[in-house]
Amino acid sequence: MAVEKVPMLQEGHDKLEAELKALKIERPLIVDAIEEARAHGDLSENAEYHAAKERQGQVEATLADIEDKLSRAQVIDPKTLSGDKAVFGATLTLLDENDKPVKYQLVGQAEADAKAGKISYNSPIGRAMIGRSVGDEIEVTVPSGDKYYLLEKIEFI
Repeated sequence: MAVEKVPMLQEGHDKLEAELKALKIERPLIVDAIEEARAHGDLSENAEYHAAKERQGQVEATLADIEDKLSRAQVIDPKTLSGDKAVFGATLTLLDENDKPVKYQLVGQAEADAKAGKISYNSPIGRAMIGRSVGDEIEVTVPSGDKYYLLEKIEFI
């Protein structure tokens, strides 16, 4: 079975690398905290021990997830793309129902930030945009109801 690649921009890859580095620094500190808490005796009622063990589990799970994503990462530079269809990395200018322009870049899950205009290609809006062309009218069903957009411009910046 082929390994499924995880598309991301360089910015998203760098963010994951930084998070991985920070967690690898935190990992031995947690082990120290566990050892220190263990030295306090009875573990059944030792809140520091249980908190440190819980944090250790969270860190290990997050480390595994990040390492998996990085091992499957396919870093895409939008500037190298072109075409007349909305694809991963494209920056789209849309007109909403009130003819108000909104701009979104289609990015990976790890780098999505709606407030910054970066939406996951896997989000409802992202999935509705993939493969669309300038002039297409797009209906998107989101938790707050149906939204309608007109795809006005596709850029690779």
